Amino acid sequence: MFSALQKRIFSSHPGPIDGNGTGSARGNSLVTPEKISLPEKIPAEVVDQAANEELPNEAAQDGVTQAEAITLSWTKTSLGAAYILMWLLYFVNAFQSSITGNLSAYVTSGVGFVGMIFSVDVITADTSTLRDRGLAYAFTSSPYIITAFAGSKASEGFYDYNWRWAFGCFAIILPAVALPMFGLLRFNRNKAKKNGLLQKRERSGRTLVQSVVFYLIEFDILGVFLLAAGLVLFLLPFTLAGSAADSWRSGYIIAMLVLGIAALIAFVVTERFVAPVPFLPWEILVSRTVLGACLLDFCYQIAYYCWSDYYTSYLQVVYGTSISTAGYISSIFDVVSGVWLLGVGFLIKKTGRFRWLLLWSVPLYMLGVGLMIYFRKPGWSLGYSIMCQIFIALGGGTMIICQQVAVLAAADHNNVASVLALLGVFGYMGGAVGSSISGAIWTHTLPGALKRLLPESAKADWQTIYDSLDVQLSYERGTAVRHAIALAYAEAQSRMLIAGTAIMALSLGWMFLIRDIKLTKEVQTKGVLF
Repeated sequence: MFSALQKRIFSSHPGPIDGNGTGSARGNSLVTPEKISLPEKIPAEVVDQAANEELPNEAAQDGVTQAEAITLSWTKTSLGAAYILMWLLYFVNAFQSSITGNLSAYVTSGVGFVGMIFSVDVITADTSTLRDRGLAYAFTSSPYIITAFAGSKASEGFYDYNWRWAFGCFAIILPAVALPMFGLLRFNRNKAKKNGLLQKRERSGRTLVQSVVFYLIEFDILGVFLLAAGLVLFLLPFTLAGSAADSWRSGYIIAMLVLGIAALIAFVVTERFVAPVPFLPWEILVSRTVLGACLLDFCYQIAYYCWSDYYTSYLQVVYGTSISTAGYISSIFDVVSGVWLLGVGFLIKKTGRFRWLLLWSVPLYMLGVGLMIYFRKPGWSLGYSIMCQIFIALGGGTMIICQQVAVLAAADHNNVASVLALLGVFGYMGGAVGSSISGAIWTHTLPGALKRLLPESAKADWQTIYDSLDVQLSYERGTAVRHAIALAYAEAQSRMLIAGTAIMALSLGWMFLIRDIKLTKEVQTKGVLF
């Protein structure tokens, strides 16, 4: 359908079909008045192993060509400045997410930082060697070490003064941090043009209608629509089912799930058989390394969100911690993993391999979650729970870096953004599923446990106790009511942790799908790199 439509619209157009007259940004098809052929995907060996290492690869996508021209033109000073600015962008994102997350109960809007951080991750990949990429990602994400504790204090100050400024200040801070990064990239892009590394783009000669159709096909608008619609329809029920009258038996919940799964299947079929320029090349989409990393991230996110949503309230009720102490304990992951990731990046750099890290990090993560099942009940020292959080941080942080390096090692430079997006999609899906599982366990476990465990004098108040954390904490520790509430919490937390551990067990298989790629043999980028 797309081929016939493009042929009909472009049949009278004799000029080149892209800006520099070399064919598609993804191919080198010649265009004649008699025949318009859709651009073909450039093989990885053409894109990644260009003969001249001193020139950008003109056969690659335009964005990849520009990235290579920039890294071939800039100095070590520019590289260092870029990474400092990317670190600051991550710092702003980590700080705002911590503050606005703590204030989310008082606002209904969100802050659109996801796209910015995704762009920073792509730039990090463009400006680092594959061997050093884990270390580069560890550096740019290290601000979470600082904001894990500072964010909570700052949010309290904003809330006491004026919570609107928690959002308003970032409207000032973000441009102040992002503009220098934008200016640095533009400056080095212009420098590359002056050095002759980037050729001036010629006008394509297409009409407006021809350009619209060309870019609809080039950007795989059908595939993107099916993927987006499928994800929305699949993930939305996990949020709505809890408030639906018949929960998962509601007709519209079932309909959305069915349509979502159908749309995702249609996306795969479209990418394989229909899309002239696929969102992601089929051989990458079905790569065992990419598939294994994505499934590992999916299970990891499910396992984490199966229990983490209710963890801070669990600490307050069962261990009697303050709100701030509970927040600090739940932030152990950010602090420990932030420091440990630098070590993981260094180990990947020295060995040139990453899979060996997965072989111990997945079992270590499962050990941490499994031990929490044992130490969940009142009476155990809080130190055991902290120990489990450290195990989870070491294992989980290692998995995060290895997943990113794995998908990037399996793809060529042309498809860096696509594979990172695919990995992110699996992660978001896993998080949504995990939160839904924890919510379902909570609503189906805690009420029954309270009715069964509360002393006779408080059984009539079970609904009030269930609905309010403040009411739960109002009972003094050591009283029969508070002990019953703590046991009910422990029972719910136990089921959440068991679910997370069971799902994480699948990862023992997924990690062996990932090939043990030798990173020192793969060359993706050129120039002055991290």
